[in-house]
Order: sequence, then C-alpha cells, then structure tokens
Amino acid sequence: VLVAVVFLMITILVVYVDPFFHYHPPLKGFPYLVDNQLSQNPGMAAHMEYDSVILGSSMTVNFQTVWFRELMDLNTVKLSYSGAFPKDQSNIMEIIFENKGNQVKTVFLGVDVITYTGGVEETKYPIPEYLYDDNYLNDVQYVLNKDVILNYILRPIADPEPTDLSNVYASWWTEEYYSEDWVLLNYTSPEKVEKETAPEAYIPSVSENLDVNICPYIEDNPETKFVVFFPPYSILFWNDVLMENHLHATMEEYRYIANRLNAYENVEVYFFPAREEIVCDLDNYADYSHYHPKFNRYMTECFADGENLVAKEGEEGKTIDEYIKEMYRIVEAFDFKKLLSRK
Repeated sequence: VLVAVVFLMITILVVYVDPFFHYHPPLKGFPYLVDNQLSQNPGMAAHMEYDSVILGSSMTVNFQTVWFRELMDLNTVKLSYSGAFPKDQSNIMEIIFENKGNQVKTVFLGVDVITYTGGVEETKYPIPEYLYDDNYLNDVQYVLNKDVILNYILRPIADPEPTDLSNVYASWWTEEYYSEDWVLLNYTSPEKVEKETAPEAYIPSVSENLDVNICPYIEDNPETKFVVFFPPYSILFWNDVLMENHLHATMEEYRYIANRLNAYENVEVYFFPAREEIVCDLDNYADYSHYHPKFNRYMTECFADGENLVAKEGEEGKTIDEYIKEMYRIVEAFDFKKLLSRK
C-alpha cells in the first residue's frame, strides 16, 4: 500500500507539473527546463499557444521567435530536431495539425538536401513513442521516469532558471567559435570519389519523401502558408560535394525540391545557398555547415520582405534555375586548394 501511495503521489506530481507538456500547457510561474527536442516538442506542439511554427534541423535552432513577432506579427513556436529527416518533420506536423488545425497561419520549414535522400521512415534518433501517441497506458514511462522527476521537476525547483522559449535549443557556440581558424581546425576533407553520381540519382528517394512526409500536410492545409527555405551551408559543404563527386546530383535535388514545392499556391520557397558573401566567408561559421545566429535573423527579415524568394512559374523574379546557375558559378570558381592550405 505504501509503495502504491508513493507511486500515485509521483504520478500526480508529474501530471500536475507536466515538464514535457504532455497533458496541458505550462503552469504559470514554474521554471521549466526545455532542452529535450525528442521528448518536449510533441507536448509543445499540442499544448502551447501559437499560430506559426519553425521546423527543421539544427540549421533552425538559432531563430528567435520574438523576431517573427516583430517582423510578421506571428506568435511562433520553435520545434527543431537536430539532424532532422523528413519523417521527423512529418511526426511533428501530424501533432501540430491534429491539435491546432486551421489556427496555424505559417509553417517555416528548413530543408536539408542531405537528409531528403534517406528512407521515408528514417528518423535521426529513435523517438519516445509514448509521447507521440494517444495511448495513456504507456505513459507510465513518463510519469514514473526518474530522469523526468529529478532533472525536469526537482532540479528546476532547486535552481530556477527557466528556459527562454524564444531562443530554445539555441546552439552552445559563443562568438569566438565563429572563425575560419576554428572551422578549418575541425574540418577534414573527404577522400576523392572517382565515379560521379548520376544527376538524377537522388530524385526517386527525394520524391518519395515529399510524397509521404511533406506534401500531404501542404495539400491538406491549404489555408496554412508553408515557407520553405534552403539554409546557407559554408563553401566547405561544397568541397565535400565535389570530393564525393555528386555536384550535379545535388544541384538537381535542389532544383527538384524547389520546383515541386513551389508549384503549390500556399508555398513560398527561399534559396540562401547562393549568398556568396555568406557562404564563402568561414568567419561566419562554427563548422562546415552551422552559421552565425545573425544569419537566422537575416533569413527572418527575408521571409518578411521577400528577398531571396524563388519565383513561381510565370511570375517575375529569380527562378530556381537562375539560383542553381549562380551556385555552379560560386562552386566552380572557388579556390578550395588555397583555402585548405591554410589548415
């Protein structure tokens, strides 16, 4: 009886505080620690108050939601997954639209081409299914979880430093890490691959991922605007592409995704990889792909004013073909040998 009473009291405590927001929105005044994307994103998607969401990989973690309020008057929640595959986006969008429906004005979706060639059921990390489904019977893994009690209830009470949800999941790099010296120190160029990947090689996998994990949400929610954007990886990403001999295949992947998604009326596509002044300056990066938070701010401003927008067919503006042409120019003209000699 004593053991049962203790378990019941623990269960009541976890359900009441609900540090993963599985049952209800956050309590006013409780200093919630939010640092677990896999476990806390589904609860935030279901129970937070918002009208827009930021989705994507670690390329999106340095967006601050206050910028979206300031520039577009949107109440935005950030639901990033580091290394996210399309299936990760699908998992969270299912919860978003099941709970919020037509309340969602805008979805800001970062697209990483390196993950869209994976399997349609592939996720970056195994997800805690009991936090993603509607089966309360398996919630024992949550309500009687030692880590939840110690680290997400008792620890915040003892040391109350609530997470700033505007900047939740932000990367740990401080200013000194954004430098060419640091990036080159930690970069290793891959071995040269002699056989070139065929230009159309990635399209079947990309098409299936869009069919299964992305496009159904765009089609089923025509009143929601989807702002799709390609992040600006550094020029070292393109060194990898050249060394692994899939330049044309990668360019065709960009082209296919942009054209496929831009065909929807409720989709806007933004292309940032061709910002030469950003991608060719390694002082803007902490590693070969992760850029300084000031470029998250820049991209937010672009979403607000339309800069770097990919024109739809028949509309004025820069087309994806023109952006791809610019990418070829940047990559083919860049002196990789000179850059890497500074290692």
